[in-house]
Amino acid sequence: MKPGLRDWADGHDLIVLDGCDGAGKTTLAAALANRRGHSLVHATLTPAGTDLFAKYHAILARPGPQVLDRSFVSELVHGPLDRGHSRLTFEQAAHLAAVAAQRGGILVHLTGQPDQIAARLLARDGQAPSLPRINALTSAYAEVFTRLANHASVITIDTTAAAA
Repeated sequence: MKPGLRDWADGHDLIVLDGCDGAGKTTLAAALANRRGHSLVHATLTPAGTDLFAKYHAILARPGPQVLDRSFVSELVHGPLDRGHSRLTFEQAAHLAAVAAQRGGILVHLTGQPDQIAARLLARDGQAPSLPRINALTSAYAEVFTRLANHASVITIDTTAAAA
């Protein structure tokens, strides 16, 4: 586990990790679940018509410590960029962030340099989005997390150095 991880993770029974593919969510989520005993919840693609607000509200209401590997935050980024609209309103996402905060949770924005993210994705998947696409994603995540910081505690971790 990265030095300093314990500092920000202590005292949080709910840790919501989100950010661009290749930013290190799954790696960090597994480390947190393993070392802290949190249940690991990995968000998967959801079919059209799924009530994402109800889905994430139910996940956040589960008892016990949890770490979420991707969350409702991604819908606010990928929805507009990939489909032209989000299946969650910002108000719904703000409510979910507030629910997380009421549980003593923290939202963790994982980010990195676009070229490093591309390299990770190439190594992992054999392909990666273009650098302009990764730039658009990282910028959109930064904007969404900035707005959600009005509703819950948010920290940003640049994982670029983690790969060095």
